[in-house]
Amino acid sequence: MNTETTRNRGVLSPADRAYLFGEREMSHDQSRRNAEARIRERVRHAVLDFDVLLHTLSVKDRRQVFDDVATDDAFLDGLRAMVAFAYVGTKEQGFDFEDVLVPAVRSSEEAYAAKQLDATASVDVTFEVETTVETTLEGIAGRLEEGEPVTPRELFSLIMQGDHDPGKYDEITLVGVDDEGVDDPFLERLAAYLGGSVRHVTDSRAVIDLGADSSENDSSDGD
Repeated sequence: MNTETTRNRGVLSPADRAYLFGEREMSHDQSRRNAEARIRERVRHAVLDFDVLLHTLSVKDRRQVFDDVATDDAFLDGLRAMVAFAYVGTKEQGFDFEDVLVPAVRSSEEAYAAKQLDATASVDVTFEVETTVETTLEGIAGRLEEGEPVTPRELFSLIMQGDHDPGKYDEITLVGVDDEGVDDPFLERLAAYLGGSVRHVTDSRAVIDLGADSSENDSSDGD
C-alpha cells in the first residue's frame, strides 16, 4: 500500500489521503460524513472518466503514462489495486467481475489488432477463480500473539481485515517469503505500513522489526 499522503492530487487530494489514513481528524460527525461523501463522488466520477480517457487520450499520452510500468513498483501496485478495487466492489454487490473483465479485454484486443496490425481478431477470454478458505484470521492473530511465524499473505490479510493491530508487536517473523508473488518490495511495503523494517534471516524467512530500536538493528546488520 502506498502510504504517501503528499503526492500531487489524483482522484484523492492530499487532505483526502490524510483523512483515510487517520492522520486528519474531523471535529464534527457532519464534517466526517461530508468528507466521505466527497471521496465517494470523486471515485465514481474517476471511474466514468476512464471511459473518456480510453476513447480520447492520444496514443502518445497514454504511452507516456505507462512508460515506467516495468520499473516503477508503486505504479504497478497502483494498477493492481485499481483492478482489485473494482473486483472487490463488484463482488460485494453480487455482480460477476467476468462481465467487466471479459468485454474489456476482448474489445481491447480487437481494437489493438485493427489499429496496430491492420487486421481483425478472434478473441477468447477465460476468467476463472477458485478460492479455498484456509486459516482463519483469528488463528493468524493468535499465532502472532504467541510469537509464532506467519506468511506474508496471512499478515497482509490480517492488515486488510482491520480488526487486529499487528503493529503492536516488537517483531513479526515471516516464513515462506520466497513463495511466488512475494518479493522484497511487497515485504518492504508491509513493513512500512506497520512502521517497521524488514530483516532477512534466510531465503524463506524474514523478520519485520517494529520495536523502537529497529533502525539500530538495521544499521548494525549492515556493518
